[in-house]
Amino acid sequence: MVWADYISLEYGKPVKDKESSDGPVPVYGTNGQIGTSHQPPLCKIPSFIVGRKGAYRGVHYSPVPFSVIDTAFYALPLTDKVNMKWAYYKFLTYDINRMDSGSAIPSTDRYELYKIPVEIPDMDIQRKIVAVLDSFNEKIATNVAINANLLLEAGAVFDKAYEESSNTQPFTSLINVLGGGTPKTGNPDFWDGAIPFFTPKDVGAPYTFQTEKYITESGLDHCNSRLYQKDTTFVTARGTVGKVSLAGTPMAMNQSCYALASETIDPLLVYFYVLKAVASLKHKASGAVFDAIVTRDFDSETINILSDDDSNAVLSIIKPMMETIHNNSAENMRLAALRDSLLPRLMSGELDVSGLDI
Repeated sequence: MVWADYISLEYGKPVKDKESSDGPVPVYGTNGQIGTSHQPPLCKIPSFIVGRKGAYRGVHYSPVPFSVIDTAFYALPLTDKVNMKWAYYKFLTYDINRMDSGSAIPSTDRYELYKIPVEIPDMDIQRKIVAVLDSFNEKIATNVAINANLLLEAGAVFDKAYEESSNTQPFTSLINVLGGGTPKTGNPDFWDGAIPFFTPKDVGAPYTFQTEKYITESGLDHCNSRLYQKDTTFVTARGTVGKVSLAGTPMAMNQSCYALASETIDPLLVYFYVLKAVASLKHKASGAVFDAIVTRDFDSETINILSDDDSNAVLSIIKPMMETIHNNSAENMRLAALRDSLLPRLMSGELDVSGLDI
């Protein structure tokens, strides 16, 4: 049997601007959710989305009825023998981006997807596989929600002390703006090592642990970046400008970012001071093109410096919060790796779930 026996892949439709104003219906494109709409959903059931056009075409699932723009397909069942969440997980095991139609714009032909052979286990097995994989995603989502709340609370604690301080100082009188660099890309001795190499693509929320690229010790020795320690604050200066992230582990950094560090201020307080400075820079650029941050931008910023007593009081509250955020983020990385390793084995039947009591 092939997928054409079980599902149909329907074309999405353009969503007009006037239809996409903060409505309750999620709208998906080739790379995931792109917004919401107040118009009736195009797909009336929870189901999955397959990217149709673009250099990267993903597979996504919506737990509620949704709409899809014309760069993606949405899946509808043709039989009651397939659990659509199971089908979504099965599609995650395919390399959709290699199924290229050969057109000028990278795209997926749904008929190529229809021809893929598939064995559908009975519904109870499908349900159990979904339950196993969902348990990972639910724990990850819980940790993300906890982290978001903790970060808001930590920010509120810092903000209160910050607003009460009248000791205004130049930003760069206390916090150093440090640069990075890239080893020669053509030298294989410099790349694919064990050292994370932070770029604007790697911004975490708030911690970054893994990066798209890694360098070797030799690569670190042959670039203008030092090895920045855990809790170093990074700011993206070009590309996606003004994003702020914390190093979750020691890492190097390219020249499109700045590292912010202080000899006298705790790294976690530096992070919150940087958020204030970047917010100010963005406010000043309102209505203008904010396409880069340069070092002199920080020279013009001032911040309210907390007294030693206030700094210690704030740190006593926010340090445990930030450590929990760090630990939850690290746990999510491990959970995602385990989930991804189990996914193909579960979907192929290599791992037997028939005996699970779920």
